[in-house]
Amino acid sequence: MTMARPALDPELRELVADMPLMSRLSPDVLAQLRRSPSTPLESLLAHRQVDRREVTVRAEDGAPIPLSVFSPAHTDRTTAAPCVYWMHGGGMIMGDRFSQLDIPLEWLDRLGAVVVSVDYRLAPEATGTTLVDDCYQGLLWIAEHSAELGIDPARVVVAGASAGGGLAAGVTLLARDLGTPAIAGQLLICPMLDHRNSSVSSRQYSGVPGIWTREMNEFGWRCVLGDLTDGEIPPYVSPALADDLSGLPTTYVDTGSAEVFRDEDTDYATRIWAAGGQAEFHVWAGGFHGFDALYPQARISATARRTRADWLARVLSPDSAA
Repeated sequence: MTMARPALDPELRELVADMPLMSRLSPDVLAQLRRSPSTPLESLLAHRQVDRREVTVRAEDGAPIPLSVFSPAHTDRTTAAPCVYWMHGGGMIMGDRFSQLDIPLEWLDRLGAVVVSVDYRLAPEATGTTLVDDCYQGLLWIAEHSAELGIDPARVVVAGASAGGGLAAGVTLLARDLGTPAIAGQLLICPMLDHRNSSVSSRQYSGVPGIWTREMNEFGWRCVLGDLTDGEIPPYVSPALADDLSGLPTTYVDTGSAEVFRDEDTDYATRIWAAGGQAEFHVWAGGFHGFDALYPQARISATARRTRADWLARVLSPDSAA
């Protein structure tokens, strides 16, 4: 029997009506999706005064990890800038460092932030901790090159959407446990946090076509986990497994009421509060997974994006780092 589900926001419902939706993924479908063209970077940069730099860092196994660095052009270089380290979405199985890049580029526009985006390796070709370790190596590079980048090392926020939000949470746990580098905050947009896929919201979005369904989520996690058994999965890969959420930097989490990740995201924010941490949490009524990335023109999307940027402005203000 189909479970009752929260209704979609009326404007989003109209916008998504003509979008082709799926309920499941397979290796063949994934290969097809990976061949689909992404948003050309040139269109995102055309109206912006941005300096772009491409660098490559090395993973612990020697594999190359591309990073793209976007800095506001013609700015006062005597003042250290804040930095947003971006991890893209795509279920940990697709996408690249330019995916959803319009989101952090808005923060470059508004806050003068340097944006660094990482091309972590994807599952199923890479499994286990490889993805989060790749992201952590990028964060170490930012910390080591902060002076060269013109950024304030005390004002670095890790951020990501969907799979990237889960990776940002994993990187933040890893940095806390290793004691370096410093992170001023983590911004988790509809993050993919729990491989168990057993929440009420997960079951609500099962057996029906959608943007990201329970079945698609199961496929993505199987690709990431490979041969790991439940007892072998580290919390850096599936952050909901972390027993201790104390000692984390200030956190922003948002999600839609009409999506798979709603309940695991709610639980993560609640557990941060229970551990004495600070988190701002928003559930956007009628929002489906990734609604504001797919339809930024919708009223609810504009509100969600503005609310995120307002939080980021507070966290990244020079006074907050003092």
